[in-house]
Amino acid sequence: MSNIETLAAGAAKAAPVVASTPRLITWALIAIALIVLLIAWAKVHPFIALLVSSLTLAIGVGVPATKSMESFTSGFGSTMGGVGALVALGAIVGNLLLESGGANTLVDRLLQVSNKKLLPLLVALIAAIIGIPMFFEIGVVLLVPLALLIARRSKLPVMLIGLPMLFGLGEMHALVPPHPGPLAVVDALHADLGLTMMFGLPIALLLILVMGPVVSPILARFAPVYAPEDDSDEQNPDRPKPKGFMVIVTILLPVILMLLNTVCEIALPNRHTPLLSIIGFLGTPLVALLVTVIAAFFTLGLPGGMSWKRIMDVVGGSFAPIAGVLLIVGAGGGFKQTLVDIGAGGVVAKLAGALSLSAFLMGWIVAALIRMATGSATVAALTAVGLVSQLAVGLDPVHLSLLVLAIGLGSGFLSHVNDAGFWLVKEYFGLTVGQTFKTWSLGSCIASVLGLAMVACCWVIF
Repeated sequence: MSNIETLAAGAAKAAPVVASTPRLITWALIAIALIVLLIAWAKVHPFIALLVSSLTLAIGVGVPATKSMESFTSGFGSTMGGVGALVALGAIVGNLLLESGGANTLVDRLLQVSNKKLLPLLVALIAAIIGIPMFFEIGVVLLVPLALLIARRSKLPVMLIGLPMLFGLGEMHALVPPHPGPLAVVDALHADLGLTMMFGLPIALLLILVMGPVVSPILARFAPVYAPEDDSDEQNPDRPKPKGFMVIVTILLPVILMLLNTVCEIALPNRHTPLLSIIGFLGTPLVALLVTVIAAFFTLGLPGGMSWKRIMDVVGGSFAPIAGVLLIVGAGGGFKQTLVDIGAGGVVAKLAGALSLSAFLMGWIVAALIRMATGSATVAALTAVGLVSQLAVGLDPVHLSLLVLAIGLGSGFLSHVNDAGFWLVKEYFGLTVGQTFKTWSLGSCIASVLGLAMVACCWVIF
């Protein structure tokens, strides 16, 4: 069984609902409201708020008290296992970029060739390119230091730069294989991968062009947060700095390794040679980032005038700032898993199934509802596939591919407190919960709806 089939099978085995539907929905809403109240009103740390809310939800729907934290710990562990090491390695690269002066070199060049009005567009396009093969979380960790530095040097609000970056990464993640969500849906619906990419890439780019330079400036007004001042670079203007070319190569190295692996998997799916095995190994996200970290010692650290001891000090200093972020992201995964295990996704799917709609609209609605209920884009996409698969029978290859995109867009709708990505964005950009809702959460809704409109146009035309 392939990895995708295993993933789909795991998602299909939803945990039995331990409470009646009204009770389950009521307690899910109470738990989400409790998170917001504890953080925004009582000023409780998000990790504690998520932990308390998960416990409240589990006990509220009837899970025995002795087992009430099993789902949370399972979700916490799987989330940390999936992103913990990646975030840590990405933080090392980001810290080396800053401490070596490499980030300043790149930002200087970017500001030389662009004016302030074009910065959101350029950042969105850069993020889109990097986001083609790269997971959303990895891209965020790698690009946040650059986004903050660009915002600081240009004296712009952080979200005016951060939102285009997030949309550039997020839309690629939702619409363009080989990302796990769209690739799993392609496999489950037996859609044509080439057609899906042919439609998905231009729709994603068009969506990014709208969300980056047009919508982001409007949303950024809800979060007038500026990057903290840092004069460390100005205090040492004559110190050596890495060459701009080497900085770009270092940032793109994990992209190249993962993209090369993806191309080989698609073009040569049944070939097994030593070279392809090496490419597959180096293209694994964790290995690709590890290779990038090691390369950064020699492309950023040493050319930046840093001794080997100083480089290792920078590596060690990369972990403390992200410890809180990792705990919050892991707790978000634990809350999500609690929702999944009590059967929230199944309840939402049944409610949506009572509607009589076209396949692409049904796919989007189901994916969006389950995404809101569980916080998992993958669970949302695969559950939606299970519900609309019968509606997909008889669709031609073009409309089957468009159905894949509709489901992908729905699975990205409304990132909120049960989504680990919500907390990643909040903590990295220094936002309040309310500001994160008004910028990232609202933006994810707008992007999802605009993308659906684009898919609907293609559905009618083709």
